[in-house]
Amino acid sequence: MRIRSSLLSRQSLVKAAVFGSMLCAALFAQAEDLPNDFASHLPLSVSGEGPWYRLELPLAAQLNARQGNLNDVRIFNADGQAQPYALTLSQPQRAQDETPVDVKWFPLYNSDDAKDAEPKIRVERTANGTLVEVQPQGEIEAGEEILRGWLLDTSALHGPLDQLILDWDAERDGFQRFSIEASDDLQHWKRWGESQVARLSFADERVEQRVVTLPGRSARYLRLLWINPQSAPILTAAQLVSTRPDVMPLSWSPAISGTVEKPSIYVWQLPVALPLERMKVEITQPNSLAPATLYARADGNAPWQLIDDSLLYRLTQNGQEVLQDEMQLSGAVVRQLKLEVDDRGGGLGNDAPKLSFAVRATQVVFLGRGAPPYSLAIGNATIKGANLPLNMLVPGVTPEKLAALGTAQLSTAPVAVSAPPSPMNAGPDWKRVGLWSVLVLGVIFLGWMAIGTLRASNAKR
Repeated sequence: MRIRSSLLSRQSLVKAAVFGSMLCAALFAQAEDLPNDFASHLPLSVSGEGPWYRLELPLAAQLNARQGNLNDVRIFNADGQAQPYALTLSQPQRAQDETPVDVKWFPLYNSDDAKDAEPKIRVERTANGTLVEVQPQGEIEAGEEILRGWLLDTSALHGPLDQLILDWDAERDGFQRFSIEASDDLQHWKRWGESQVARLSFADERVEQRVVTLPGRSARYLRLLWINPQSAPILTAAQLVSTRPDVMPLSWSPAISGTVEKPSIYVWQLPVALPLERMKVEITQPNSLAPATLYARADGNAPWQLIDDSLLYRLTQNGQEVLQDEMQLSGAVVRQLKLEVDDRGGGLGNDAPKLSFAVRATQVVFLGRGAPPYSLAIGNATIKGANLPLNMLVPGVTPEKLAALGTAQLSTAPVAVSAPPSPMNAGPDWKRVGLWSVLVLGVIFLGWMAIGTLRASNAKR
């Protein structure tokens, strides 16, 4: 019986020790989570129903982080209290998810006297909505038809459309510019901007630009309308790359400056290592043509890795400017980028051009407690992460429930944050002193409980 009592006493002691350790850890974490411990503070405005809010963290804000995994992100209320939060770090689009899918395409004709008007079409669909035939709405006599553009049936792809890959007959070299429109019913069209493809002969080499970047939104149909219908190419293939439904959109950085390593070789240092998926070079000089090779590495001691070959240009064609300034990256974490340019096309100038880069957006979901307004704090090289799993922060979370949460956005109004006091004039931080006092008292109480339990156990033997 005494043995059992002794065992129970020791179990109680262990439980008390565990509880005390958890209490100490919680208090220690609270003691570290103070607004003044972070380099940057950004005010938030919230809308919708709480108490949960989701914030798409702009890349410009992420660049203030001191840790690439964003362990140094916190949300505070007006009283300086840290809010429970979860981070959704979207994974880069994987190579196996980027397999191009062939889609059907249909020519869109107009009469010669209405070549600039939008084509009016009548279509025939199968039971599942797939197009099988597209014809002009009115009769067009032979020899009067003008190829105005192409209609792509994308209904077989259910995710956001990320890239369009075209091929066309060899008779049409040069640049081919067109507008891109999207629709789900072939009646109402949304403009997705303009783009171009190119096929050029350069320095005894053939250079092609067949990939068009799309905005990452879903649509059942795409309409390509050529800016100059008389030179519209005849398509021979059309493919689309669709992102996974759970992949968040790309977030672009502000432009950063680089250095010139050698003539026509430029190097950029990122503020923090990031999983880059695209980069954009600022081409300031009109009529620039630059075949370019891109390299990247994770740090200054690692070897350079070949990433992409592409043709960058800013040219004037038929009185309008055409621009290709983006290059693809694999989504690997990199800290430095190097661009080598073939200067036979004129190059990009003596100074390093500015560079922007894109990663998948990061989402912060937090549980609003206490008095608003809330603020985002970021920038601490040593603090530990405090984020919870999303399903713990939002019980029973589903994609639909997540989409229905309130939203938070970075506000333009300044947030008042006291500067850390200088060591010479600093008074006591009473909040931190109080937390540490409770921590010390907890340890003393835990020791007193342990001594009492041991004494009672020895007396019963």
